[in-house]
Amino acid sequence: MTPSLVLPFPLAAKPWTSRGPDIISSLSAPERKARPSAIVREDEPQLVAAAQAGDRTAFEELVSRYERKIYRITRHITQNDEDAEDAMQDAFVKSYQHLSDFQGGSRFYTWLVRIAVNESLMRLRRRRPNQISLDEPVEGEESLIPRELQDWGPSPEQRFEQTELNSILERVIAKLEPIYRSVFVLRDVGDVSTEETAQILGISIPAVKSRLLRARLKLRELLNPYFQASTKS
Repeated sequence: MTPSLVLPFPLAAKPWTSRGPDIISSLSAPERKARPSAIVREDEPQLVAAAQAGDRTAFEELVSRYERKIYRITRHITQNDEDAEDAMQDAFVKSYQHLSDFQGGSRFYTWLVRIAVNESLMRLRRRRPNQISLDEPVEGEESLIPRELQDWGPSPEQRFEQTELNSILERVIAKLEPIYRSVFVLRDVGDVSTEETAQILGISIPAVKSRLLRARLKLRELLNPYFQASTKS
C-alpha cells in the first residue's frame, strides 16, 4: 500500500536495526534509572522554530535525526515492514503539515512519537480489529510476582554475534502482547521517558511502570532458552 501523504523531500532508506546490548542491559536491570535521551539535542527548539518559520532545511535535519528511531518504534508496534514504513512516512508528513499546531508544551520528539504511535496502532487495528485496547487496565498490574529466572551474568550480549542477537530480540519482542510491547518499545527502544510514555498512550505513570516491568520480565523469560543453550554449547 502506497502512503497517501508525501513529504516535499525523500526519506532516506533506513533498515531495521535493534539496540541489542542496550536492550539486554535493560532486561538485566528492570528497575534501572532513566538515562538522558541519546538523540534529543539542545538545539531541537531552535530547529523547530526555524522549521515553523518556513526553513525546510531545519525540518530535514529533524527528520534525519529522528527517522531511524521512529522507524524502530513503528516497526516494533506494527510487526510489518510495509506498515512501519507507511506509519513513519505519515508521521513525518503530518508533523510537517501541522507544525504550526506544535506549541512547545513537550519535546518535539515526544510529539512526533505520539503521532507515529497513533499511525502504527491504526494500522495494527486494521489487521487485528479484536486486539486488546492499549489503555485497558490489566488485572493485577500493581501486584506482580516475577518468576525465578536464570542469571545471565554481567555481559550476556558477548555470547551472541550482534546480528544474531538482533534477530532473536526482534522475534521475542513480537511475542509480547501489544499492551506491553508499546510501553517497552517507547521506553527501551524509543528513549521516551516514563512521563512522556504515559502521556502518549493515555495511561497513568504507575501503569507505565507496571507494564514495563511485566514486559521486561516476560522478555527475560522468553530469552532464557537462548542464553541457557549458549552456556551449554
